[in-house]
Amino acid sequence: MAAIAETVWQYQQQYESALDAFFEFKATGKVASAGPKLDMDRVEKLEKENVELKATLAEVLKRLAALEGNTKVQAAPAAAGDAEEDDDDVDLFGSDDEDDAEAEKIKAERVAAYNARKAAKEEKKGKVIAKSNIIFDVKPWDDETDMAELEANVRTIEMDGLLWGTGKLVAIGYGIKKLQITCVIEDDKVSTDLLEENITNFEDYVQSVDVVAFNKI
Repeated sequence: MAAIAETVWQYQQQYESALDAFFEFKATGKVASAGPKLDMDRVEKLEKENVELKATLAEVLKRLAALEGNTKVQAAPAAAGDAEEDDDDVDLFGSDDEDDAEAEKIKAERVAAYNARKAAKEEKKGKVIAKSNIIFDVKPWDDETDMAELEANVRTIEMDGLLWGTGKLVAIGYGIKKLQITCVIEDDKVSTDLLEENITNFEDYVQSVDVVAFNKI
């Protein structure tokens, strides 16, 4: 195509004169008197080449238009993807340029929405319950304290999230024994302070309570 175009532009004047003569020949049947004798076969060939050149140029322009259209279509989804990514970014604190009261309201709404989503995810996965294993030393007043009754009273303490384990008597001297008893608690529901308070409420049996061991499960 480049070779044809170069030939046409190089001999543009000759081609135009030849075409004028050719059209005059077609209209009158006579060859133009001015200028050199023309080869009508060559003129027809040039006209054919000119038509082919125009057709080729039109095809090239059509392909360029198609390529430009594809480029625009591909760019559109990329822009949409960027917008979706922006929506995923949670700005919990807003902008410094916002009015203070309005900014505080927006912050509260965003924090609430964030916490709600977090709670929903935890509920979906199943929340892990934190538990602890505790060993108490429960000391009586003297060697005459009924230790079996003391242990029975301790085990009457019931709470949501409390499970009593094994108990044993450990000698501490002068014929006195202490009760060493274990339990498992759910950290969110039971506190050691509350347990100690409930055990010492049995004043007729219990002199003091100490935590010997505290281990997270």
